[in-house]
Amino acid sequence: MKKALIVSGGWSGHKPKEISEILAAYLRENEFEVEITTSLDTLLDEEKLLELNLIVPNWTMGEITQEQLQSLLNTIKSGVGLAGLHGGMGDAFRNAADYQFMVGGQFVAHPGGDAEEYTVQVDPAHPVTEGMKDFTVKSELYYMHVDPVIDVLAYTNTEQVKMPVAWTKQYGEGRVFYCALGHSINLVERPEMKKMMSQGMAWAAK
Repeated sequence: MKKALIVSGGWSGHKPKEISEILAAYLRENEFEVEITTSLDTLLDEEKLLELNLIVPNWTMGEITQEQLQSLLNTIKSGVGLAGLHGGMGDAFRNAADYQFMVGGQFVAHPGGDAEEYTVQVDPAHPVTEGMKDFTVKSELYYMHVDPVIDVLAYTNTEQVKMPVAWTKQYGEGRVFYCALGHSINLVERPEMKKMMSQGMAWAAK
């Protein structure tokens, strides 16, 4: 059985406890053994991390120590997968540039707040998005700084730019998957999100 660790905490507005439980349920349906931790010090046990298949950060904003971060970076470089969503992964540890480089992007703004309605256009030719079609959401639209090497799997058209919504990236030997959606519990529980997150987490875990 594959093993996953969800690191849950940070800004309470993103409901880290509830979202972590939803993601854990998706993983368990795919026969993962799941542990949820609410302490970043869990990341200091690199030997334990290297026994995992997947780490799911769900920690909006907050601070991470250099020791905690270095252990996480080493773990993903070695081949453990990384996957997550919204601010829990894409707006975590704003002062940690090495973390942002590993993820492949960083939240900048969401003009219009959580009332923006937009279509997510999906490329179904990847295992993460296989079987998916375009869908419409009414939620925050994350504008992000992104690494040009990311493989964009879903995007939305804005007035200014084609903005990535979901992507993959290689970090050393580790697979990275990120989805910018996920501001509300209702959105994370939508069938489209369940499918993308389930397939994305499974893909990252090899």
